[in-house]
Amino acid sequence: MHFVDAKGILATSGGHCGMNIYRGCTHGCIYCDSRSKCYQFTHPFEDIEVKQNAPELLERALKSKKHRCMIGTGAMSDPYMHCEEELGLTKRCLEIIKQYGFGLAIQTKSDKIMRDLDLLDEINQTAKCVVQMTLTTYDDDLCKILEPNVCNTKRRIEVLEEMQKRGIPTVVWITPILPFINDTEENITAILNECIRIGVKGIIDFGMGLTLREGDREYYYAALDKYFPGMKERYIKQYGNAYELPSPNAKELRMLFQKICKANGILSNPEDCFRYMNELPEKYSQMSIFDL
Repeated sequence: MHFVDAKGILATSGGHCGMNIYRGCTHGCIYCDSRSKCYQFTHPFEDIEVKQNAPELLERALKSKKHRCMIGTGAMSDPYMHCEEELGLTKRCLEIIKQYGFGLAIQTKSDKIMRDLDLLDEINQTAKCVVQMTLTTYDDDLCKILEPNVCNTKRRIEVLEEMQKRGIPTVVWITPILPFINDTEENITAILNECIRIGVKGIIDFGMGLTLREGDREYYYAALDKYFPGMKERYIKQYGNAYELPSPNAKELRMLFQKICKANGILSNPEDCFRYMNELPEKYSQMSIFDL
């Protein structure tokens, strides 16, 4: 990793503020879109760029805001990579968010978020906190191939369950779904059943497929050659050089997904999920156990 002094930390869009404390990632997920060349990385993806002045920039930004809002983090780079254990920048930023009464929508694949459970709970009691987890693959062995350097799906489900016990609302990203790999009814149903059991608020899906573009396509295809011999050629034959790669089972899986979510009162439209995560009501009541 290497350290930089960033010029700013918050990006504002549609009343929502987002930040990335780190740039790059060490989770090693074979499908990661953040590897794409369009994001203009000037360093190796695993050589994490650390915005060492992120807490100071965040405090300055929140001090100057006239109205509270939700602060999002984790969309591009996971805030709980291995380096966070040593650096603690995410924790310091959460403390600042709590101090100034802002809300938080945080996304991760890591159980390292459990270190900050009490802090997340405090933010949720005074403003609003939404914890998001990505769940793509229920099978542990397959998960280890697709997402090799982070905890498996079953452990992430345990983390979500602990959040729910504290009354912290949760949202799941069931994406990407990889054609010919994890795009099965069995996989989707297993993940959804766990989401129902623990009472997640919403589940985000973008069409039961994945996207590939220059930078992440090459990395993904190299992984296919290593773990799924012959699969790259199948992809090229099916999709050519397309950006969007929907599963051949996308229609059926999408219908199954929507049916199960509707039957269990789970938000399943991405716009509805984002609206929920971006809204910070003037008076926010922590979820009670009777809402779960």
